[in-house]
Amino acid sequence: MNRVTKVPPIKSQGIKTKLVPWIKSILPSDFRGKWIEPFMGTGVVAFNVAPPSALLCDTNPHLINFYSQIATKQITPSNAKAYLVKEGDLLLSKGEDHYYYIRDRFNDGHAPLDFLFLNRAGFNGMIRFNRKGGFNIPFCRKPTRFAQAYVTKIVNQIAWVSAVIETGDYTFVCQDFQQTLKAAGDGDIIYCDPPYIGRHVDYFNSWDAGCEQRLFDMLDSVPCKFILSTWHHNDYRANEFIDSLWSKYSILTKEHFYHVGASEDNRNPMVEALITSFVAQSRLTAVPQVDQLTLLSEPA
Repeated sequence: MNRVTKVPPIKSQGIKTKLVPWIKSILPSDFRGKWIEPFMGTGVVAFNVAPPSALLCDTNPHLINFYSQIATKQITPSNAKAYLVKEGDLLLSKGEDHYYYIRDRFNDGHAPLDFLFLNRAGFNGMIRFNRKGGFNIPFCRKPTRFAQAYVTKIVNQIAWVSAVIETGDYTFVCQDFQQTLKAAGDGDIIYCDPPYIGRHVDYFNSWDAGCEQRLFDMLDSVPCKFILSTWHHNDYRANEFIDSLWSKYSILTKEHFYHVGASEDNRNPMVEALITSFVAQSRLTAVPQVDQLTLLSEPA
């Protein structure tokens, strides 16, 4: 198993980079089916698992369009580099005015490379959309953002994702999680990373108790194994749905520190949970990013 966790070209708050070794460590060794993600997000888990077959879905069309264009080679390392060098030079010469020009251009035309630019030049690596579907993250105040080393880093990330996709059968679809879960078959594995209930949401990722209940009902009846990421508790409160819905399944926990928000007061540790429909035995040994795991319950 490859122990090096790689980062995809799209960033977001709550990205599961530090959880990838943990997730990979509990995958059944006999898994040979399709990897299904109803909430693809940045794609960090799927691309690091690198299954031979994957169905990767999200309700955010800009994420799906970006990775679909890598899959069809409309976005390549070479044309992404040329784009970032050009727009980075303009950002350096014009400052934040150019960022807002690109933001307006993206909200009008939805070009995937403009989405990449905004994601990497916007404040705190956030992805957020208003009720009209417009990207509304402000500039990060760093006109030197796209220095040569940074462009090279992003281009290498695109090259890595492209190589992963080329080695397998990958399908990217913009659709609701309920449609995605209907495609699951015997022998597949579903990995769900829904918006954390009671925490961060936006126009494309609204999530409430009804959504959590529908997800539970569907996962409770799928014909294959599943893994669900969610939050267990923090210093102030607990996720009530752990007890009310998910306690019938295996629950693994670990503490994770999120750098979320502009204020240090909002950057607190949180206990993450992996909920599985099978008894998960971690194969991790001395991996720095992952703390000791705790099995809280087993399937009934």
